[in-house]
Amino acid sequence: NTDASLQSYLSRFTCHLCGYRAGQRCHLREHMLTHSDEKPFACHICEYRAIRSSHLKRHMVAHTGEKPHVCDICGYRTGYPSALKTHLRTHSGEKPHACEVCGYRVARFGDLKAHKRTHTGEKPYSCEFCDYKSGKLSNLKTHTRTHTGEKPYKCNVCDYRASQDCHLKKHMKSHTGEKPLSCDICDYKTNGHPSDLKRHMTTHSNEKPYFCEFCDYKAGQFCHLKRHMMTHTGEKPFSCDLCDYKAGRLSHLNGHMKTRHKDASVSSNQVTDPSSKSW
Repeated sequence: NTDASLQSYLSRFTCHLCGYRAGQRCHLREHMLTHSDEKPFACHICEYRAIRSSHLKRHMVAHTGEKPHVCDICGYRTGYPSALKTHLRTHSGEKPHACEVCGYRVARFGDLKAHKRTHTGEKPYSCEFCDYKSGKLSNLKTHTRTHTGEKPYKCNVCDYRASQDCHLKKHMKSHTGEKPLSCDICDYKTNGHPSDLKRHMTTHSNEKPYFCEFCDYKAGQFCHLKRHMMTHTGEKPFSCDLCDYKAGRLSHLNGHMKTRHKDASVSSNQVTDPSSKSW
């Protein structure tokens, strides 16, 4: 019986722990290492160990800085063939990874995993300074800079520094005068993020996509909803450095400074958005 013979052949290279089937004995032997703590391939520079020689080879690029894989279209270089394969999708537009819930498609599998958390609500990345949690590691890194004050992105024209790459790109347009985004209805133009134009368009449509979960309030902009939520939570994030006054709005704090401390010399860091403070 051909089927029986095939099953008998395949069973020779089947993992008894998980049912994995391999085409060759050496592949099964390599697979079995995933069930043990054994990692026979060791880096001679650091303490990294791997179960596969290919994993060790990939790791060594971190030490050598070697980038032998080059994009023929734009010159992008990388140490990893898989990274080049992913990069090439930025040119081809290929998005092979699809969400089974909503059909959203991405070029990188890691981006799909992050997207799926928008459906599950899972937020595995936690801030060590506050209660902030995120479904994306990149978002956590950006958030952490609000505590550390780190601004790694530097303008090559002036002394401006930014905590996010998108902020630096927006700033650079202040040197060029470029305003590539324009409204089809009025003369509004912006050199900012596409979300700035999208936010502006709500002033024409009266669209209010942001809903309060506690009352019937709706807002056209997320920042307005965020400000409204403070009426429910009682949160007052804007603090006066000269007295104990706190406010839910920056404009209220500015008004307080003018009426209560008008004779004081108020520097720019005495009226502070809490999100910009270092911890």
